[in-house]
Amino acid sequence: MSSQDPVERRYGPGAASAAIAQLNLLDRHPALRTVLERRTIRIYADRPVEPALIDALLDIAFAAPSKSDYQQATVLRVDDAEKRKALAALVPAMPWIGTAPVFLVFCADARRLEQVCALRGKPRPNRSLEAFFNASVDAALVLQTFILAVAQAGLGCCPISHIRFALEDAARILGLPDLVVPVAGLTIGYPATEGFVSMRLPPSLTRATDAYDDRALAAAIDAYDRRREERHPTPPDKQRDVATFGRAARYGWSEDKARHAAAGEGADFGAMVRRHGFTLE
Repeated sequence: MSSQDPVERRYGPGAASAAIAQLNLLDRHPALRTVLERRTIRIYADRPVEPALIDALLDIAFAAPSKSDYQQATVLRVDDAEKRKALAALVPAMPWIGTAPVFLVFCADARRLEQVCALRGKPRPNRSLEAFFNASVDAALVLQTFILAVAQAGLGCCPISHIRFALEDAARILGLPDLVVPVAGLTIGYPATEGFVSMRLPPSLTRATDAYDDRALAAAIDAYDRRREERHPTPPDKQRDVATFGRAARYGWSEDKARHAAAGEGADFGAMVRRHGFTLE
């Protein structure tokens, strides 16, 4: 494989199976190349995105699967400048929320099914843990389908999961009623930069046959860290939470993610969701 091979770019040298090349999938099905080469774009050209294009791509995205055909996803487009500014202030590390040509918020909407049950004289609370999970997965499926449609249309985007950690403020700004929870925001525009392909974990860690097996985890993670750092080394000033953990001589993906998880991000999310109408029982 050459260094320009899209499979190698995504997984690193020799890390992925040879199946894609053996089947000649990317030449036979060019849309799959777009999926494999998808990149996160945070800097956008000073070029408007036609509202009709966003509507069309959302129409395509809502063809995504839905649990029991309940269709518990809702998307809000945020055009109001003051609302965009207020949402951007919730996540100051991501100023592109306020500057991107388009900003959407993908929501888990358990409210609609509860209303439908009442309309048909069969009232049923839709507030349990399963209800929250079902609606969240529906929203995530629509989000991912939209992301892939955006790439096919020549646009770039960046998911913003952090918005849900400011659930109550986001709900106030967007007028979200109980049982409607933001799963992620998404900035969209025409790319002003190429971005880069984020290397993924090897297939040996992310799939199995017949039974879960993580006996090779430690060695596989070490090898993945080395591959990823060889391509995109982490500068010393980008190491996370040095005050708590110190500066590591070897700082790979696993060290970064362990430090990230140790920070306890979103620790009060369950309480916020309960205050927003869910029982999670």
